[in-house]
Amino acid sequence: MARCWELRGCDEEMRSRCPHNIPGEPCPADCRFAACERDTHVVCQDFNVLLNPERDYDAAVKEVCRFCEHFLVRGPSVADREAGAVARQGNPNRFLL
Repeated sequence: MARCWELRGCDEEMRSRCPHNIPGEPCPADCRFAACERDTHVVCQDFNVLLNPERDYDAAVKEVCRFCEHFLVRGPSVADREAGAVARQGNPNRFLL
């Protein structure tokens, strides 16, 4: 399985000077280096898949992965998270409905 959600779209040198590179935060979807060109990237249309509470959204290093069908269907679940791993700080809700 391709774990593309673990890869940023820029190299280490670029990350060292990127204003979006905030420790523990994903690359924002509006960053041009966070765009996904892979065949597996499909924007999810199904709200039941998008709102899956068992998916480990913190495993995705880019925001675009968090609404990609490939990640939402094949990505890791919260149950798979390593013992002692700390979830990202901030609002636990993904969407305000």
